Amino acid sequence: MTGTGHILVVDDDETVRDVVRRYLEAGGFTVELAGNGDEALRRFAGREPDLVVLDVMMPGMSGLEVCRRMRERTAVPVVLLTALGEEEDRIAGLRLGADDYVTKPFSPRELALRVMSVLRRARLPAREPAPDLLTDGGLRLRLSAHQATLDGRPLSLTTREFDLLAFFLAQPGTAFSREELLEKVWGWNFGDQSTVTVHVRRLREKIEDDPAKPTRIATVWGVGYRYDPVRP
Repeated sequence: MTGTGHILVVDDDETVRDVVRRYLEAGGFTVELAGNGDEALRRFAGREPDLVVLDVMMPGMSGLEVCRRMRERTAVPVVLLTALGEEEDRIAGLRLGADDYVTKPFSPRELALRVMSVLRRARLPAREPAPDLLTDGGLRLRLSAHQATLDGRPLSLTTREFDLLAFFLAQPGTAFSREELLEKVWGWNFGDQSTVTVHVRRLREKIEDDPAKPTRIATVWGVGYRYDPVRP
């Protein structure tokens, strides 16, 4: 594994920090360490990293709060470290815009591969498929400008939400499994399929008149999801 970039590793466990640092440095990354949330935000403000590896369960300021504050300033990629079985923390992190997560205890090699994967996606040049403008009723996506509006109002979408919505709009009426969406939208050959569920839920909250009764992004039971264009 080889890579380039500056990584901020945030964990209150010194042993974890040291193991992750040594493994990432061996792969070509430069690594900065923080032992708590306050220190992480100070270092983040001093030098914005290319990616943050962030423990969720820390004394004092939690990793979720750190992620929220970082997201207020920038869309820097975040990989969460969560305890085995803490599904609510993982979902909350994804809702805040985290890009991936690894459960403890974890393999340093797996973490490094996920860091590489997230960085690779973040660095991909924006593709400009034809047509550049995707529309559905009052919903408009300008791909080259990475802009989305609904009835003339700007939509605040994360990169992953925008990519998922663009994929749906480009292929209306086709049902896709969560596994297919992971691979086709974000290029993941591995990952928790609940990631898709979380981002579909967030999109529904932003584009549906009633997110509890969606008319655009339909659930296809036993399959996954399908985008149904609005009727004239």
